[in-house]
Amino acid sequence: MKVIIRNTTLVLTLALGLGSCSDFLNESVNITPNNPTAVPPSVLLPTVEIATAFANANELNRFTSTIMQQLAGAAGSPQTYDVYQTNGSDFGNQWRFELYGGALVNAQKIIDIGTANNAPAYTGGGKLLKAYAFSIATDVWGDIPYSQALQGEAFPQPRLDKQEDIYKGNAQLGIQSLFDLVREGLADLDKTSATKPGTEDIIYKGDLNKWKRAGNTMLLKFANTISVKEPALAKQVIEQVITGNNFIRTNADDMNVAFGAAVGSRDPRFEYSNVSIFKDDLILSTRYLNLLQGLNDPRLPIFFTKPGANYVTWDNGQTGARPTPVGNWSRYNTYVTGANGEGPVRLITNFQRAFILAESALTLGTPGDVDALYAEGIRASMTLAGVPTAQIDAYITANALKGTTQQKLEQIITQKYIAFTGNGLELWNDWRRTGYPTLQQAQNAAGIDGTRPVRAVYVTFENERNPNFPNPAPQSNIRVWWDAN
Repeated sequence: MKVIIRNTTLVLTLALGLGSCSDFLNESVNITPNNPTAVPPSVLLPTVEIATAFANANELNRFTSTIMQQLAGAAGSPQTYDVYQTNGSDFGNQWRFELYGGALVNAQKIIDIGTANNAPAYTGGGKLLKAYAFSIATDVWGDIPYSQALQGEAFPQPRLDKQEDIYKGNAQLGIQSLFDLVREGLADLDKTSATKPGTEDIIYKGDLNKWKRAGNTMLLKFANTISVKEPALAKQVIEQVITGNNFIRTNADDMNVAFGAAVGSRDPRFEYSNVSIFKDDLILSTRYLNLLQGLNDPRLPIFFTKPGANYVTWDNGQTGARPTPVGNWSRYNTYVTGANGEGPVRLITNFQRAFILAESALTLGTPGDVDALYAEGIRASMTLAGVPTAQIDAYITANALKGTTQQKLEQIITQKYIAFTGNGLELWNDWRRTGYPTLQQAQNAAGIDGTRPVRAVYVTFENERNPNFPNPAPQSNIRVWWDAN
């Protein structure tokens, strides 16, 4: 068995990624990569960037943005997600083609080729992207093939490493932590390199200083993810990053991946909601509309379309006749998708950094003014959305932190939830970790015990081909390791 790789075109990836149901090929993602070995890192780098963003913004975003009630499912897979129904056939394409058979295997190829050709400027970026893609996989599924994955015939049936070991490392088992993978990438970026990225680098156009700031901010993200389960380790990592003082501080340094505006190269959120045969599966959630209107949030018309005098929405889990005409539904606006599908997908951002530091200062006692960092996160998000300064100032004043530590935490996470509109994975991670924002059950909730999923079910074909997968597999109501809330 082997992997089918899509190195230079997004068209086939889009075709495979739009649906969540079918297994298109019989090859396994964990066996010998079928990559051409002569491909230079300069060709592979944009492929990995796009693949990572695609994995974030495609089916996994539809799933998480729906169960996190920014969107509502009106038909198809999103409608089943909306009532918490999910199974092992849902995310096969995301596991096989977008992550293991796309972003991860090609990130490893960048690392291998870059190492052989004395190009640490490329291996550094490859390691950061590899860490980010692996974080998606483990945050979604929990224990996953990690240390034995991407190694070809050496491990045709790789073991599943515990999520705790993936985040913390395990020297006895030869498992490098995600933190150390990022640190290794950052160290590579400091080395003299025979070749360096240039304009082919979709994210930073070869600016290695921005890559370094993104890598350090990625460490903040990973520490934040495990902060409830491992507060001492999280605090240590965050304080090290603060001391190093080389992280994202402006919106211009955001780790964004922009897509193209032509057919076959567009952001999957645009493609799905505006072009594909599935475009009427998703609509703005009534609950999210109520939240933003209740806060008098000026980002509402920037995030979602308003086709007439009113927004046209649907409640989560609602049944019955959908609003008509469907062409007038409120959907993602150009802030999320771009006017013609350019995106960008926002992976690591300035507003995220500010909210993480606000939360850690509040709950872990790391350095920083909680109120100032909270306001900085709101300002960064609203500035990114083009909100005028006077409106930003008024909103921050009206929504100043107040109350107990838990009440303040809820405000911080709720504002982060709003700021990350369009990135459902981040919404879901924060909710699982903190319980915020407070969400009510969907109408007609089904699934396991009628509860919102806290993990994705392992994809069926991996359970069938790899005896290392647990049997029975954990269901969608079994928490991942870091979800200690």
